[in-house]
Amino acid sequence: MLDEYFGGYITVGAFIAFGFILVGLAIWASGLLRPDKPNRIKSETYECGIDPVGGGWSQTHIRYYIFALLFLIFDVEAVFIFPWAVIIEDFAANGQGLYVLIVMSIFIFTLFEGLLYAIRKGVLRWE
Repeated sequence: MLDEYFGGYITVGAFIAFGFILVGLAIWASGLLRPDKPNRIKSETYECGIDPVGGGWSQTHIRYYIFALLFLIFDVEAVFIFPWAVIIEDFAANGQGLYVLIVMSIFIFTLFEGLLYAIRKGVLRWE
């Protein structure tokens, strides 16, 4: 019985070890096969074909972070909604369909309120 219990773990461990060995072999082979001729020009910073001028530090406008945060919020919303859409039929068959629909509607409405708040604050206006 104990052998059956640990059999699954041994299989997973073997696949993980095989994955590490495969990645290590790939890195070793690429180091062996790649051309390696370092020089000063190859060590310079490359930015879209334009020679770098000035310092590398610059401030980023806060609007980019707000857009990224809004994207993250609606991306997480999709992570919750897609599995819900897949199993809503099972809940409906068990008589819990209305409850689950109400809960998901409250969730979507809360996110919609956040979007309306962002629109009212002018966050989504690009200037």
